[in-house]
Amino acid sequence: MTAAIKKKIDRLRSELERHNRLYYVDAAPEIPDRDYDRMMAELQDLETEHPEYDSPTSPSHKVGGEPIAGFEQFEHRVPMLSIDNAFEEQELVDWDAGLQNSFEREKLEYSVEYKIDGVAMALIYEHGELVRAVTRGNGAVGDDITSNARIVGGVPLKLDTSKPPAVLEVRGEVIILNETFSRFQAAQVAAGEEPFKNPRNAAAGALKLLDPREARKRSIRFLAHGVGHVEGIAWKTYLEFLDSIRKMGLPITPNVGKAFGYKQLMEVVSEMMEGVASLPFEVDGIVIKLNNINERDNLGTTSKSPRWVRAYKWERYEAETKVNNIAIQVGKTGTLTPVAELDPVEIDNTTVSRASLHNRNELERLGVMIGDTVLVEKAGKIIPHVLRVNEAVRDGSEKPFSFPKKCPECSTAVQQDEGGVYVRCPNPSCPAQLLQTLIFFASRPAMDIDGLGEKLVAQLLEAKLIDGIPSLYRLADRRKELDQLERLGDKSIDRLLAGIEATKKQPLWRLLTGMNIRHVGQNNGQVLERAFGTASEIAQQTAEALESVDEIGPTIALAVHQFFSSDTGKAMLSDLESVGLNLGKPIDRSAAPSPEDMKLNGKTVVVTGTLTQLSREDAKQLIRDHGGKASGSVSKKTDLLVAGEQAGSKLDKANELGVKVLTEAEFIAFLGVPGDASAAAPGQLF
Repeated sequence: MTAAIKKKIDRLRSELERHNRLYYVDAAPEIPDRDYDRMMAELQDLETEHPEYDSPTSPSHKVGGEPIAGFEQFEHRVPMLSIDNAFEEQELVDWDAGLQNSFEREKLEYSVEYKIDGVAMALIYEHGELVRAVTRGNGAVGDDITSNARIVGGVPLKLDTSKPPAVLEVRGEVIILNETFSRFQAAQVAAGEEPFKNPRNAAAGALKLLDPREARKRSIRFLAHGVGHVEGIAWKTYLEFLDSIRKMGLPITPNVGKAFGYKQLMEVVSEMMEGVASLPFEVDGIVIKLNNINERDNLGTTSKSPRWVRAYKWERYEAETKVNNIAIQVGKTGTLTPVAELDPVEIDNTTVSRASLHNRNELERLGVMIGDTVLVEKAGKIIPHVLRVNEAVRDGSEKPFSFPKKCPECSTAVQQDEGGVYVRCPNPSCPAQLLQTLIFFASRPAMDIDGLGEKLVAQLLEAKLIDGIPSLYRLADRRKELDQLERLGDKSIDRLLAGIEATKKQPLWRLLTGMNIRHVGQNNGQVLERAFGTASEIAQQTAEALESVDEIGPTIALAVHQFFSSDTGKAMLSDLESVGLNLGKPIDRSAAPSPEDMKLNGKTVVVTGTLTQLSREDAKQLIRDHGGKASGSVSKKTDLLVAGEQAGSKLDKANELGVKVLTEAEFIAFLGVPGDASAAAPGQLF
């Protein structure tokens, strides 16, 4: 009988630990909370009846023990230093350039993660068991909060590994999820208490409560993002460390990106900034770290912060306002986006009256209802977004919003992306999709049609003068009908038709950008044009052939192939050719110079200052066309600097390092391309 009880206790502990991991680490719970609670109650009853089988690592000890007398202080074996901040991109450029110089290498590998606005905590495991948890304190000494840490969601009392290291110190943030905080605030107000202002303060207060049972009520949880003192284990990279501790059962900071070189770094940063609004917790920046741990160790630290990490931060501005309605906006690819229509509110000198709720999943996660009071955040370059609902002020008049099952514009049954979060209208003739497609096609990132703005696009569609992209180029044949439109005089019509005609000469990559091909923007459009030359050549490629192009991944390749293989894509390409658009130039592979004959073959070139004859992108394209590599920072690896007007610190650094410097005119003359005829070519440079 005794052996059977011990076996049952072990089974319950194992199951509860597995469900803890599924919930906090894998974000894939298998059972509802009530079933988990029943299992926990059964374990507690058995442990009470059989104290001889008690264990300090039992999941039951995460429920919370008796109040403690106070907190003792603990000295960190590795100081918990702060992170230097960068508020402007130039600060990141300078930091990256400094690291390039330190390692005499042009591209470094970085990890990129969200800077979670929580409370720092270090967890110390010895031989796999949690022995201590410590706050950051002053960086050298913190408070021992082990009793409270044991009840923090996601903190395992025992590591899930058969070979635990002798010592493992994991550092991270204690947080409260936004939706949990909203409920906690409401409960405070209902109890007549002064509510906490933000989740961070609530989390910090929970860690300092002397009664762990009270701390547990706040549903705080832990996300790991750093390492302190360790013995008996090592990793080559930070990403390897994260994967290792995740396998041991520790929840890690989500959506960590990786970037090689500064250009890719900023692309990853930009993508992550766009994802901020869909996070379930608050962040106040993005943390960029050298991925290689040996390189980190070589750089070391200052007295205040490590040299190998920067926090790219933004100022945060918030305001509360009311949701008057939730509307559905249909985008150019058919995506249905819920948008909160707000009581206008001033945030950082901007009047905000609308905020995207992004997708159906995000709307459900936030729990926004029509009539709710919400906290809206505007941070840096991030568009205003709803951070959380203030449930404490709900009065029962709020109304739930039902996501439509049919497109609100064309009544077509909507579909959810397979394995994705977006709901789309699959009808390519949907008027809302057509409107957004044409607006984008005419915009500056795409064809840049002078005189064709959003209102005029809508007016032309309403008058049935256009029905797609090719029809724009037939408007010249409908001059009389254009004359009949309100608020459109002869000068405006002349400007519009001239603007449309001028775009027939735009490069192919701009056309590809504007054709509404999923995942194809300016950069991918340029990559495709460089690789294949013409639209017809791109259209003939298999998905595998497209994927073989550098920078074109499988998702992009499949989207491009599907577009040009579709009836819509084939018809559009034929129609665009008939109206005289530039569909590219065939690449003469036989006439292409060998790399050895290219004047910039293998050379790293930096462009700085204001250019008067070339755009910055044209200059970079010239560098690539002549075999060179365009870089954004000056280092010992730089071979040439092209200095425009008002060149600043990069020119000074190039002179200091002995890098060759050309003016814009000399650069053009050196390459033998049309430009300022008065400039003499500088002769042999390399």
